[in-house]
Amino acid sequence: MNETLPYLSWTWFSPETFRSYEWENIWALHLLWVVPLILLIRKFAKIINNPVLELSVPKLGSRKNPWTYLRLIPMLFFMLCLWLIVIALARPQRTNEKVEQFTEGIDIMLVLDISESMDLQDFTPNRLEAAKETAIDFIDGRFGDRIGIVIFSGEAFSLAPLTTDHDLLKDLIKDISFNMMDAKGTAIGSALSAATNRMRESEAQSKVMVLLSDGDNNAGNVDPVFAAQLAAAMDIKIYTVAVGKDGMVPYGTDFFGRPQMIESYLNESTLRDIAKIADGQFFRAADGNALDNIFEQIDELEKAEIIESRYKETIDYYRAYLFWGVVCFFIWLGLKNTFFNNFLMD
Repeated sequence: MNETLPYLSWTWFSPETFRSYEWENIWALHLLWVVPLILLIRKFAKIINNPVLELSVPKLGSRKNPWTYLRLIPMLFFMLCLWLIVIALARPQRTNEKVEQFTEGIDIMLVLDISESMDLQDFTPNRLEAAKETAIDFIDGRFGDRIGIVIFSGEAFSLAPLTTDHDLLKDLIKDISFNMMDAKGTAIGSALSAATNRMRESEAQSKVMVLLSDGDNNAGNVDPVFAAQLAAAMDIKIYTVAVGKDGMVPYGTDFFGRPQMIESYLNESTLRDIAKIADGQFFRAADGNALDNIFEQIDELEKAEIIESRYKETIDYYRAYLFWGVVCFFIWLGLKNTFFNNFLMD
């Protein structure tokens, strides 16, 4: 219902309007059934206290004549007056509550390995797709944070700068594939340097890097330890996640459609050193569930403080019903001494 609805509109009395109300004095609504009860008691008391004068009237003026019911019209308006006053007393109102959230925000760079080894299938369907899906879930859980993306294999590439456009980030992550880079290998140092460069002008109170990789640094021209020291000097915390299992893992199928197994070995030492230098933590993810749990832990460790402001606006609507109550009162007052009120009264 329009908040500026004129008092003369019948919409005030529609069931939808009453269902939309909150009642400040809901106890007053119980008086709705008390009103007719009081009027009945008043009528009964009047009959008892006033003797009945027997009159002979023409047949047309008998009680069965529908015109005799005209005498009930003033009483009807009086009862409507009381009901409307009761509704006004109950204070019908609507409340609009607005919630505004503010956060200092954290700057986060996701550094994702897309080298050939991320195609191993110890994760479903492979390591890269599992990491992408988990990264999207992680982004969904971050409110107000600026997030950027760096991908790397034999070289590093900044896929997205720090931004709060999380829908864009998720679309970019979905499109990540192995053929985005020609250079082979795993350039962890170059990836950390590219991510640090993206965060060098950040003024956020907390700056975080999440590195996902499954191999040693064997490409690029930047030492990973030096890159971690550079990040630490800029107050950037680095969480490293080693993705994959050691030993024989599935990779593709043979001529008969059977899964092929190849040897996988993951050297954790470099990733552990990076996390230690940059005041972060190292995690090892051996399957998809573990990867999900790791991102949940990182999400808990790097919580931004959210300041919530609530604005509550309450609008009263009792005036419309009080207006109609007064109208009914004056109508009753005008009819009570007319022939309506005295038409063949007992």
